[in-house]
Amino acid sequence: MPLPPVEPKAIFLNIPYDQEFEKLYLAYIVGIYQLGREPFLTSGLPGGERRLDKVISLIQSCRYSIHDLSRVELSAAQPATPRFNMPLELGLTITWAKLNPKRHSWFLWESEPRRLQKSMSDLDGTDPYIHSGTVEGVLSELRNAFVRNDAPPIQEMMVAYRLVESEVEAILRGAGTRNLYAARVFKELCYLALKAARLNSGLKPGLNPGLQSGKAQP
Repeated sequence: MPLPPVEPKAIFLNIPYDQEFEKLYLAYIVGIYQLGREPFLTSGLPGGERRLDKVISLIQSCRYSIHDLSRVELSAAQPATPRFNMPLELGLTITWAKLNPKRHSWFLWESEPRRLQKSMSDLDGTDPYIHSGTVEGVLSELRNAFVRNDAPPIQEMMVAYRLVESEVEAILRGAGTRNLYAARVFKELCYLALKAARLNSGLKPGLNPGLQSGKAQP
């Protein structure tokens, strides 16, 4: 079977889908568009195939992936359960990248320094990007991971973030859901984030806001 084409600006986001993570989720969407790339989520893909098949398809078609392992604590709801989806998807990605190193690069994000050595000691020697659980931290580390000479400053990225955040309630009402990760909501967030990026920094057209969408160079 031939390999799927790789989208050179596509970034697969492997993140927790919960209410507590929503601000960081928005920060990832906004920051990725500010840097001229596109975020992809499994929740945004059409079709009825099971989630694991969607994950594998996205990993194979995206040039990059971000794996946020900052939510390793037990869930509050009983029975208290750790989150295994993100480590599972990271493992699939590492295998794919090892077999196809020119097609995919992956990055780890964490909120606390040195915790990764304890939670996933097999990755010792891999330096995660530490966002400290803040919007500014996510935006700053995105600038560090995807280096661009024309990258907007954090202040401009925060303006774009606040613009998108101000429209969240209207988007949710229009979509008839409270789920910020729903496919339709994600698509509208991407549209707003792309529009804000173009307004902020004169980003050249060519990105598709309908897509779910080491150090990377432009």
